[in-house]
Amino acid sequence: MTTQTDWQPTASLQALRQRAQLYNEIRQFFAARDVLEVDTPSLSHSTVTDVFIEGFSTTFEHGDRGHNETLYLQTSPEFALKRLLACYQTSVFQMSKAFRHEGFGRWHNPEFTMLEWYRVGLDHHGLMDEISELLAVVLEVEKTERMTYQQAFIQYLDIDPLADTTQRIAEVFNQCEINLSDEYPIDHDGMLQLLFSYQIEPKIGQHWPCFIYDYPASQSSLAKLNANDPRVADRFELYYKGAELANGFNELQNADEQRKRFEHDNRLRRTFRFTEKPVDERFLAALQAGLPACAGVAMGIDRILMLRHGYTHIEQVIAFPVERA
Repeated sequence: MTTQTDWQPTASLQALRQRAQLYNEIRQFFAARDVLEVDTPSLSHSTVTDVFIEGFSTTFEHGDRGHNETLYLQTSPEFALKRLLACYQTSVFQMSKAFRHEGFGRWHNPEFTMLEWYRVGLDHHGLMDEISELLAVVLEVEKTERMTYQQAFIQYLDIDPLADTTQRIAEVFNQCEINLSDEYPIDHDGMLQLLFSYQIEPKIGQHWPCFIYDYPASQSSLAKLNANDPRVADRFELYYKGAELANGFNELQNADEQRKRFEHDNRLRRTFRFTEKPVDERFLAALQAGLPACAGVAMGIDRILMLRHGYTHIEQVIAFPVERA
């Protein structure tokens, strides 16, 4: 129900000024490193196939193909940025809106601001170093911590996510009494992801931002497999004070392997009775043409702003969250 005040923004004028200042500092950071700022579409003919990410779609009635087309609001600018990388072979970044069909809550609005960048010539460890440099600027943190996904599970739950059986993981999962909706898909990886979210994530990164890296290969469809241990992929996530801040990869360059992973995602979607998603053929064509060796990361700007200034809810840093949009 509309009220007499819900036309007003939920963010204060001070918060809007703080956002502008943050944008300025980020742009200065990348300008000093000769990383090009670019702009890519929010609407696309394709979207991600990831089982655990849902986007928004709309019908385009005025295309030149003679029929209605489904277009998708992008959950990330990743595929478009990699198409630029394949063409121009230069490091790029973008700050833009991203859209995910998820619940509104303390850390998430369905429309949010994402910073995403790709660094030619860096691997995921080099990119974690650069992220640490950025956090020193925007959050004034003196250091960051790093822990492998395997180490985190062993330390906090006494299970090995890479070696223990599904039965062993299920035993621990059941002991934790995580409540699920009937529609939530639960398998080996699903249990690991929920255990991480509910049992590990609240305990890491409380004093310093913490990188978790070497995720299971089955949870890393856009990352290279680790050269020393093919059970894991060159993927990391970043956590700080209860928030997931970033997700990054040493980027997969093989188009054929990427297609297989997309097809695997859609098979899982069918298993869980989810709608299949169209594979992005333009993105695969870009990989086929040649993506340079690079690492990339997506970071939530609204969450950075919250942590930087001590805000407790995302609506305090967004002018008009979904309930007032």
